[in-house]
Amino acid sequence: MSRTTQRVQFEGHADNTLAGILELPSENPLGFVLFSHCFTCNKDLKAIVRISRELAERGWGVLRYDFSGLGGSSGDFSQTNFSTNRLDLQRAIDFLASEYAYPAFLMGHSFGGAASMSMAESSLVKGVVAIASPSDTHHLADLLQHMDPSISAMGTGEVAIGGRKYRIEKQMIDDFRSHDLRTLVRSMSKPLLVFHSPTDETVGFFHAKLNCGLEDDLKATPPRHSRSLISLPNCNHLLTTNDEDCRFVAEMSDVWFRRILAAQPTVFHQTPG
Repeated sequence: MSRTTQRVQFEGHADNTLAGILELPSENPLGFVLFSHCFTCNKDLKAIVRISRELAERGWGVLRYDFSGLGGSSGDFSQTNFSTNRLDLQRAIDFLASEYAYPAFLMGHSFGGAASMSMAESSLVKGVVAIASPSDTHHLADLLQHMDPSISAMGTGEVAIGGRKYRIEKQMIDDFRSHDLRTLVRSMSKPLLVFHSPTDETVGFFHAKLNCGLEDDLKATPPRHSRSLISLPNCNHLLTTNDEDCRFVAEMSDVWFRRILAAQPTVFHQTPG
């Protein structure tokens, strides 16, 4: 199926402008997927582009967007945190619901997957796909603190990620440490599909097992809904090792989406014009 690409803009959490790209199939979409990117990444990450386009060619409408202060979105990155990411994600949900249709699924890579999982229960989505996503936000706070101890000591600092430097303020670290993502994910009542590489060099594979409830205390309350874990052997964190990995993620997600909607049918539509 062919597809078309549209650039869109909508309001972010602080009345700033968020930039997005909407991939649409040539026929009426089976449903809409909202794709969130990783920490310091953007909507144009190669893996996100390939997976989004592959899904559109399989019949899904996919919106990928930039969090505040990153990519084409306005705002000051140093003033953002996990809470603001969640607010931006909600604005993206509202935009799709207003202009097209309520998203059927949330999808996210790494920290974007964490944000997507954390928002599942407060939204009307049918399920979540998390790619190489952490099971907590505390580990990133610890990593940033280790990279530049002055963030806590002086209130601000600078870290280098992916060859670029980013200003980090203490409020970001404090916010990361204030969330209990593990409990939110454990209590999810929505289906969850997890993709993760056993050799992920950035987010260890144990995070995937925790997200799927495979490493919790056996006495703990089991997940309230189905959890599916698909391993991506010999794949790195950004899914750039093998071009087939992105196609595989899209193909398996497509099948999973169709199964979920078949069990929970909903009519989706695209607003004319």
